[in-house]
Amino acid sequence: MDAKNKRNFILLGHAQSGKTTITESILYFTKAVNRKGKIEDGSTVSDYSFDEIERKSSINLSLLFCDYEGCRIQIVDTPGYADFFGEVIAGLRAVDSAIIVVDVTSGIQVGVERAWQMVEAAGLPCMFFINKIDKEGADVNKVLADLKSSFSKNCVIIESLEDPLLMEAIAESDDNLLEKYLSVLRLSIDEIKGGLAAAVYKRKLFPVISGSALADKGIKDLLDDILEYFPSPLDRISVVVTNSLKADEIKEVVLKEDSPFSALVFKNISDPYVGQLSLLRIFSGTLASNSSFYNVNKKTKERIGQINILQGREQRGLEAASCGDIIAIPKLKETNVSDSLSQDKEQFLFDALVFPEPAISASVKLKSREDEEKIAMALHKLTTDDPTFKVSHDTQTKELIISGLGDLHLDVMVARMKKRFNVAVELGIPKVSYKETITKSARVQGKFKRQSGGRGQYGDCTIEVQPLERGKGLEFVDKIFGGAIPRNFIPSVEKGVRQAASEGAVAGYPIEDVRVTLVDGSYHEVDSSDMAFQIAGAMALRKAISEAGPALLEPIMDVEVTIPEECLGAITGDINSRRGRIVGMEIKGKTQIVKAQVPLSEMFKYTNDLRSITAGRGSYRMHLSHYENLPHKIASPIINQYQSTKKQEEVGR
Repeated sequence: MDAKNKRNFILLGHAQSGKTTITESILYFTKAVNRKGKIEDGSTVSDYSFDEIERKSSINLSLLFCDYEGCRIQIVDTPGYADFFGEVIAGLRAVDSAIIVVDVTSGIQVGVERAWQMVEAAGLPCMFFINKIDKEGADVNKVLADLKSSFSKNCVIIESLEDPLLMEAIAESDDNLLEKYLSVLRLSIDEIKGGLAAAVYKRKLFPVISGSALADKGIKDLLDDILEYFPSPLDRISVVVTNSLKADEIKEVVLKEDSPFSALVFKNISDPYVGQLSLLRIFSGTLASNSSFYNVNKKTKERIGQINILQGREQRGLEAASCGDIIAIPKLKETNVSDSLSQDKEQFLFDALVFPEPAISASVKLKSREDEEKIAMALHKLTTDDPTFKVSHDTQTKELIISGLGDLHLDVMVARMKKRFNVAVELGIPKVSYKETITKSARVQGKFKRQSGGRGQYGDCTIEVQPLERGKGLEFVDKIFGGAIPRNFIPSVEKGVRQAASEGAVAGYPIEDVRVTLVDGSYHEVDSSDMAFQIAGAMALRKAISEAGPALLEPIMDVEVTIPEECLGAITGDINSRRGRIVGMEIKGKTQIVKAQVPLSEMFKYTNDLRSITAGRGSYRMHLSHYENLPHKIASPIINQYQSTKKQEEVGR
């Protein structure tokens, strides 16, 4: 198929707006399938995974294709829930255009707003499909008016090319057409079609089509407009990349079939039968099955086997693929998401995909010890498939932590662990990584003396502790004079002090922002040893912390919340209720960005609360800023619980 006869687009919109049903109608209308699947009975081509069938909703990006009027159309169907936002980000890098689906009865929902923002950021030509017009109370004109007021006044219904309002909009998008229109008040059909295609490509006009995917209404109009007004891969002309062979100079990849090969991997899929599938978009040149390419990121050449085009789950083999094709290659050993592929003589490096940071975390506890070996493999597979799903080990709290974009995201991952890998886990709220510190100075002695026949153990040290400013960690200062402690034992004291500091003294958390000064001590010529002075140093530090006004420090996060303007009051009030403080505000278009500092312990449920307050229209990101003193009324129960547990353990021993 010549690249000029190829079209590809991504389907975006709010959850349940009918995106998957539209794909079924397109495939059935173009005879790509012989029966139209239904979401209710789990028979759609697009939603084929067990969790999508169970939940009756898209979770994963899926690829589909059809042939229509001599053209190859490739479709990227995406989920509408914000928890699976990463799938949309991946899909946008693979396509040349976008269709945003709007439910006529629900109007412009948050998923539609988010889709528009992403398409704008990507600079893609865009159409709107107003779906479900056969429902009672459907008002297409109202939705059109909302699209014009919310997104662009250049959203235009295409019902007839002879429509004067449409003709005028096309003329206004091009100076030459406008000059002719003003002189004769008319354009030819060819001028209208050519002008409209150019205006769509330049994002000066946004066609609006109405229909009902369930009843197959408007599907032919949609397909005709895709062919007529969406660009072919050749229309993009070029893509800016980095030439890694020439001091990282900026270069343009010319999008032609006879240009050097270049492609970007945008998604991984773990197939239970063939293993990992790498999805990639070819921007230029040609790639044949059973050949090889050069991975620019990994700086290695990789052999490939069969090239496939995907129809949902089904893989169909291709002899070769070229400019504009979106394909799948199985069992690549070195290649991963965001990798740039090219020839070793022409190494083009595409910008990496940027995924949102996780917004919610949970601790993971295995239901069975037998699953310890399997969970590592399960989590590796899941993180490979989904870059927005993160796994970490908290070395301080000794917890396994999984993180994602929302509760639904984590629920899906837990279900996949159980279904695909037979690993059952329970989720909990992660422990907060507090730290211990002091509020005043103290001087104490740590003396370890043991005699049980034969050589004994003796170590004696006196230390002073002082509070330091935040972020200084633990300092150890040697001020021994006159040989009170031999020089070879002073490192042993420091080792004991630092070991005790890592374990905590009053609540089991690391001790920080403290200066420990070794000022005196004594030794025994026979019984003193490295171990004895380590134990003495540890004893001294634990005693000193308990006498120096111990306090807990809590992590404070820099939080940036993006919300609609009308939610500002509710959000600032909510942040204040979380012991947070507003540090700044910024207006960006129709949104407000609230910058705040909030304790981490108050943020574990924030994703759901923000979604509730803003009706799903808000988002946030956060990262660690610093540590601050935990209020006494919150710290006391934590310290008391630790001390009580410690006493019980000592009695048990």
